[in-house]
Amino acid sequence: MPLRALILVALTTLIASAGDPLPTLKKLTSETKTRSSTWHGFVRHDFTLAKTKASARLVFPTKAAPGNPWIWRARFFGHQPDLDISLLKKGYHLGYVDVSNLYGNKTAMLRGDEFHQFLTKKIKLNQKPILEGMSRGGLFVFHFAANYPKHVGAIYGDNPVLDFTSWPGGLGSASRSSHNWSRCLHAHGLTQDQVQQFVQITHPDFAKKIAHIPIALVIGNLDPIVPPAENSDLLIQNLTNLKHPPKIWRKPKAQHHPHGLKPVQPLVNFLTKSTQERKIAISPSQPVTK
Repeated sequence: MPLRALILVALTTLIASAGDPLPTLKKLTSETKTRSSTWHGFVRHDFTLAKTKASARLVFPTKAAPGNPWIWRARFFGHQPDLDISLLKKGYHLGYVDVSNLYGNKTAMLRGDEFHQFLTKKIKLNQKPILEGMSRGGLFVFHFAANYPKHVGAIYGDNPVLDFTSWPGGLGSASRSSHNWSRCLHAHGLTQDQVQQFVQITHPDFAKKIAHIPIALVIGNLDPIVPPAENSDLLIQNLTNLKHPPKIWRKPKAQHHPHGLKPVQPLVNFLTKSTQERKIAISPSQPVTK
């Protein structure tokens, strides 16, 4: 047999033995127009959601883990990606939808709901992803979890903004980010006089909505931008009072940057174990009443 034929037979055998590692990729490209590229050696597809017209992307593992688990990065896609890459290597997908400058408002929730429904119903990803919120991304992931608790497997917050009067408002010890504060008030339809009436993620009543969800927090103790005392520490106290304390990694000498946990493996272990213990359903999601 000619060498070329031998090589062809070998490749065919290899592909057949490996099976089809990306059925979710076929589903995505059959459902919507995408732009393909690579991200850290993985296949990435960018697309636009049909209703909200939000920009979205999905990165595919080489071979999906059973149940098609995924992690959902809320903001700053590609920044400090150790966790995302580690989970991709374990067979998780990586999702992202643009919720920039919405600060966890109702429009962000609509985009998130459409994104989740598209990925779970059309692409057949798992109903309960890990939500990943760095900095202001915390506003989205915690509000989404409170609105759609059955759509969340676990939450990872990294120096997360949990009270927008702290940042960007600067009504506590942090400095105000004036342009972000103006956009935040506009996004939520609030005046500065009305903002104290808004139920922040740090409020005890808010914790009741998410207490059953596994939560991991990575905190820079010296963070001057998103002070833990006005953000993470209040949520920790509220969840602890409900007898559902989060898993916490504190970085004693760290400020707001750099984000992430090094080494990342303890965080990977906690998130994967927590979602498995919640017995994440493989079947598509069902409608959830807020």
